[in-house]
Amino acid sequence: MTDSESARMTRILGGLPAVAQELLLETDWASHRHAYGSGEDIPVSLCSLVDEDAEVRSGALAALDMGVLHQGSLYTVTAPAALFVAAILDHPLCLAEHEGLFPRDDGPPRSLRTDLLDWLGRVAESAAYGEDPARDRANWEWQPWHEDTRGERDPDELAALQACRDIRPALYDAVEPFLSSSDPQICESALGVATPLLSAPTLADRVPRAASLLRARLGIMTGRRERSAVARALSLWGMDTSDLLADSDPAVRVCAALGPVRVERPRALAVLLDALREPRTTDGWFPEPLRGVDGWFRFTVLRSALDLAASFEEVAPVAIAMVAAGHRSIVDYESGPILFRAFPGGYDAAHSLTSAQRTLLRAFVDTDEATGSIGSNWLWFRAAGLPENRDGIAALL
Repeated sequence: MTDSESARMTRILGGLPAVAQELLLETDWASHRHAYGSGEDIPVSLCSLVDEDAEVRSGALAALDMGVLHQGSLYTVTAPAALFVAAILDHPLCLAEHEGLFPRDDGPPRSLRTDLLDWLGRVAESAAYGEDPARDRANWEWQPWHEDTRGERDPDELAALQACRDIRPALYDAVEPFLSSSDPQICESALGVATPLLSAPTLADRVPRAASLLRARLGIMTGRRERSAVARALSLWGMDTSDLLADSDPAVRVCAALGPVRVERPRALAVLLDALREPRTTDGWFPEPLRGVDGWFRFTVLRSALDLAASFEEVAPVAIAMVAAGHRSIVDYESGPILFRAFPGGYDAAHSLTSAQRTLLRAFVDTDEATGSIGSNWLWFRAAGLPENRDGIAALL
């Protein structure tokens, strides 16, 4: 640590909450690791988060983003760093606004609190990975070439994951007050942390209170984005969102149908399928993706519809129309998952193709891109036990 860094820590330390001070001084940072080595340099970065110099705060945020949670990976230093961040959310400097803290930022100014909440949300999402097969399937486990190696993880990686799961109650307690914030940005960012945190089985007892807070806010919310984010969270937590399936805003209706629906399954599926009939319109609802939603919004809607359907026949007309559109660049998020849903146990030559399966395969063959092999879908065809080329599929038909 340089003299200037030591002076900065000394200057800032006295203004930190007692919990943050204790974490900073009593954690053996040198025993932890981040993406680039020993965690002994992290205390300086953590203190710098609340430095009066905006450029210093920017550098500290970049250190969190690139080192402590590099590309979503968890390290042994991540849990104590996340606890520190949670402890300073009420710091006066968290109200300071910034422009472009990261090179990718090009939107309106954001408060430091919003950035810290967003970072905690990414920690929570990484910690939740692997707990819910349906949620994982919505990400890379849909991909047929993925080989699951979680059982062969490095001991430090497993320790980091467990440590981040163990601190989830403390993170939620720190974030919950901001669910009632009058600032829509802060409220949405807090919801982006709470949504994956409360999806954990160990925090199920906190869901009713969080749902009550959100329901109270929903009555005074007017914006599509914030109302949709609340509907999505309630749905993902397994709450009854049947009333929101009749909302006047189609985006809210769809978000209310995204989770593990316990009531009104046919109605929820109908809402999702309606949105998929005009996928470009659906994509336009959220020019900036909702927190925790990756890619075009129709991808999330499609995955939920495929999971919710009792059989492929229920979604076949809409799904086949999407395949027939022939968008080569979205195989892994659209046509591939549709193929998997049509052949959930793989193709069995001993059984005749159903009418829906035949129509789907015909759509693949008839699209302009399906020449030679079945375009860029061949890995999906292989995983489904189907021929990997156009002639082979034509022979089946």
